[in-house]
Amino acid sequence: MALSVRILGIDPGLRRMGWGVIRVEGSRLSAIAHGVVTPPTAAPLSERLMHLFNSVGDLVRQHGPDEAAIEEAFMAANAASALKLGHARAAAMLAPARAGLPVAEYAARLVKKSVVGTGAADKAQVAAMVGILLPGTKATADAADALAIAICHAHHRRATSLGSAA
Repeated sequence: MALSVRILGIDPGLRRMGWGVIRVEGSRLSAIAHGVVTPPTAAPLSERLMHLFNSVGDLVRQHGPDEAAIEEAFMAANAASALKLGHARAAAMLAPARAGLPVAEYAARLVKKSVVGTGAADKAQVAAMVGILLPGTKATADAADALAIAICHAHHRRATSLGSAA
């Protein structure tokens, strides 16, 4: 019987943070849960970051993932937006790290290429492929992106483990 691994995928954002938990058993993937965390937009930045941190911590306790994966920051035209996204990423990464989980980071283009086959895929294409790869899953764009990040990690962790076993 194949070892079962749970992966928490995180699509970071200060307004909407998508999350998804998948189970990997050999080459089989299945969705466990997914959703979106929405910090109060009127709250100060520190409170919104604490909301993200606490929410991810709750997800780790509730779903018991073995590993986590998050989308890397990308270069935005607006430096202030990029900095705030970096804060959100840090808050989201710290909770699983604090629980002792390894946290992998993947570029958005690699996630899209891993799930759709092209790094230039749009959100609708990612969501459609997530629905195919995880049958019965109907996720919003942010949650679908998080599930895609988890799927990307499942593929890359398997390739890494196969490479190290050779």
